[in-house]
Amino acid sequence: MSAEKIISDWKKKSFKSLYWLEGEEDYYIDMVMDHAEHYILDEAEAGFNLTVFYGKDAEWPAVINACKRYPMFAERQVVLLKEAQQMKDIDKLESYFENPLHSTIFVVGYKGKTFDKRTKLYKLLKQSAEIFNSEKVKDYKLAEWIGEYVRSKGYTINSKAVSLLDEHIGNDLNRIVNEIEKLALNLKGKRDITEDDIERYIGISKEYNVFELQAAIAKKDLGKAITIIKYFEGNPKAGPIQMVLPALYSSFSKVYTVFGMNDRSEAALKPHFYFNATAVKNALETIRNYGYDGIERILLLLHQYNLKGVGVGDTGTSDASLMREMVVKMIS
Repeated sequence: MSAEKIISDWKKKSFKSLYWLEGEEDYYIDMVMDHAEHYILDEAEAGFNLTVFYGKDAEWPAVINACKRYPMFAERQVVLLKEAQQMKDIDKLESYFENPLHSTIFVVGYKGKTFDKRTKLYKLLKQSAEIFNSEKVKDYKLAEWIGEYVRSKGYTINSKAVSLLDEHIGNDLNRIVNEIEKLALNLKGKRDITEDDIERYIGISKEYNVFELQAAIAKKDLGKAITIIKYFEGNPKAGPIQMVLPALYSSFSKVYTVFGMNDRSEAALKPHFYFNATAVKNALETIRNYGYDGIERILLLLHQYNLKGVGVGDTGTSDASLMREMVVKMIS
């Protein structure tokens, strides 16, 4: 069951006694928790029937006692246990999971991982709870997720703007959503989001970013690549080597896989690059300029300099110097 389905059921007044939310992606767990806290009960009911615990400070007897209370002036009560992964003796909740109270909606958020499925507690959860596993969006699907989220809010966004958000922010849905919400507040009725909006309101340069660095390398434009790295040097948060090199590796790895395709036409490549026209154009240019051996060499250099960036075989060289040295070797 998805986070959206759980919330949809709640809106229809369809509830279960136990909800266990776990997994690596905080965004969906936060979404469900927020709805449980603010929308299941109305304001008058919540005053008597909403209890919120935080795992770090929660004592298991207090949590169970709260769950066993009967609602006051309402059909049901809501008990939330946030950050449950930090709770000591969480296994002591087993006794309540064996016999939950039907008038209590107990929602547990267990972030960052999944619970050990071999334990008695998890086996009880499988019998009595709605379990939701909040998985990270795959990196290759992140651009698609951004586009769908923006459209769900009534906006449109071009592929360049999506790529800027994807490359700069990475796989952090909460941060992506926060930046898009901040952006929406500044658009003042404008419904289409462009790279100019991303630069103006989020502070990601449309000219000096990982996406443009990858394009410069694809074109063998050494001057542009060095200019972008110089910008990173003066604005360390814009392009730390720990972000830049994995992003480049991901992009060039995608291009590398094209050599395994029988049809390398633009039409054939579109679905391979999730219908991102700019990505297809860059891929074809990279293939023309480097060929199989050249792209393989780029990937080996990225691996080598990624190691240097974390101090393996190199100490003291600045990030910008390492990146300059690397792109010179790639393009020359």
